[in-house]
Amino acid sequence: MPNIRQFSSIVVDGHDRAPNRSMLRAVGFKDEDFQKPQIGIVSTWSMLTPCNMHIDKLAEKARGGADAAGGKGIIFGTITVSDGISMGTEGMKYSLVSREVIADSVETVTGCEGFDGLVAIGGCDKNMPGCIMAMARLNRPAVFVYGGTILPGCLHGQNLDIVSVFEAVGKHAAHKISDQKLKEVESCAIPGPGSCGGMYTANTMASAIEALGMSLPNSSMQIAVSKEKEADCVSAGQAVLNLLKLNLRPRDILTKKAFENAITVVTALGGSTNAVLHLLAIAHTAGVKLTIDDFTRVGKKVPVLADLKPSGRFVTAELAAIGGLLPLMKRLLEKGLLHGDCITVTGKTVAENLKNVKDYPVGQKIIRSFDNPIKSQGHIVILYGNLAPTGAVAKITGKEGLSFTGKAKVFESEETALKAILDGRIVKGDVVVIRYEGPRGGPGMREMLSPTSAIMGKGLGKEAALITDGRFSGGSHGFVVGHITPEAFVGGPLAIVKNGDTITIDAQKREINLSLTVAEIKKRLKAWKQPKPRYARGVLAKYAKLVTSASEGAVTDKN
Repeated sequence: MPNIRQFSSIVVDGHDRAPNRSMLRAVGFKDEDFQKPQIGIVSTWSMLTPCNMHIDKLAEKARGGADAAGGKGIIFGTITVSDGISMGTEGMKYSLVSREVIADSVETVTGCEGFDGLVAIGGCDKNMPGCIMAMARLNRPAVFVYGGTILPGCLHGQNLDIVSVFEAVGKHAAHKISDQKLKEVESCAIPGPGSCGGMYTANTMASAIEALGMSLPNSSMQIAVSKEKEADCVSAGQAVLNLLKLNLRPRDILTKKAFENAITVVTALGGSTNAVLHLLAIAHTAGVKLTIDDFTRVGKKVPVLADLKPSGRFVTAELAAIGGLLPLMKRLLEKGLLHGDCITVTGKTVAENLKNVKDYPVGQKIIRSFDNPIKSQGHIVILYGNLAPTGAVAKITGKEGLSFTGKAKVFESEETALKAILDGRIVKGDVVVIRYEGPRGGPGMREMLSPTSAIMGKGLGKEAALITDGRFSGGSHGFVVGHITPEAFVGGPLAIVKNGDTITIDAQKREINLSLTVAEIKKRLKAWKQPKPRYARGVLAKYAKLVTSASEGAVTDKN
């Protein structure tokens, strides 16, 4: 039998550990608890955002599950930030930074206190990959629990979510809706707890984590406030005790084939481009060699099957109602698109977990068949070219077209670009260029949901493009290219684009090019001077000094 108290025994066993035990008695330990494996329950609860406002109650359920299975659960907190609230502001620069802070804090508390295993409950975009990164670093038996998706808002019989509000801002600026209509959308879109309701980054990453094998089956497709989600938390607490007995650890689960499974599921769901950034970061932390080109390799074999928002019709709660993720995974397995032999936190393989899963109800319209896909190949398109020598990431569903050529309109920040869009200065044929928003230049690589939603709201989704060294919310859609590398701040070609330059984006050739000669590009780059960093002190300054390129996952602990 493995030592299931490998770490906690160092903290509490022996006469010399009487002071340690004395402290723990004050927080509720009894004599018998000192002989139990200690399970850290990571709670990302806060009242900052609906995504996480219910997680304190879910953490208690997970603690109860761990205790009932013979462990001693200890709840501790880590931060979360709200992308939806900070979107379009300077505060959004802290969003991606928070992923590293969360990973560091979970690692710090667990390493300090000697927990033998972990359950982490996350509910917004960055705390999910942050928790998984910490689990991979620590490599102690662990289970991740998704806090669950929000129910849709409703206005006049139409489902709404947060992206509905962002796009309503664009419609309002275009005088398509009144002040009163905007207020109605704003007031109805978010009805209660849970993460943003489409296949945006939260639901994408929850699905990816389940496909990786780090969550219990169907954890990624449950309503935030539901009996199913409470049961999921209890089961997760119990599952960690089983993992301790099996000595099954995160790095046993997080293999290259597991990451290929995650990419496959994200592709079939039409998920967020943020999955590229986060899966690269998790793989780096787990010591797995994953590159942006793996997304191309896998994506060429996997169709987009889910008709989910932002580019589709349905919200994730509707997918949960017809069976969630498991029937889709079983279909992918039967087509030979998943590695069924990958081990998971159940202690069983993917194939074993899916063995008795029933298919979706006949007549459902959310998940398409393989002979009628939304797109025959993946929607996450990795582009190269003279504008992105080390890669860029596009989200091409096919609805916005497969190529775009237009004239550049250049902006040095998200705010100036958004103002131009709302003021009507962006027209058909424009390529909006937003630069100095990369991991180092921003710093923090802000999401561009406000400008992309404004473009959609203005009715320019197929007639204007937007490119950036920043990134996109999972709610962004339209002809958009992000993660352009090298970023402008380090002298990438995006830094020398001028107003009126012709830019071509070709999803079929997987290229993004500036229509300039090699000589002209060299001449402009030679004349370019790096701007001063925007922050000299504090967390953003530290992040800018440490962070790697987006094409490497924007991690801060690379040698």
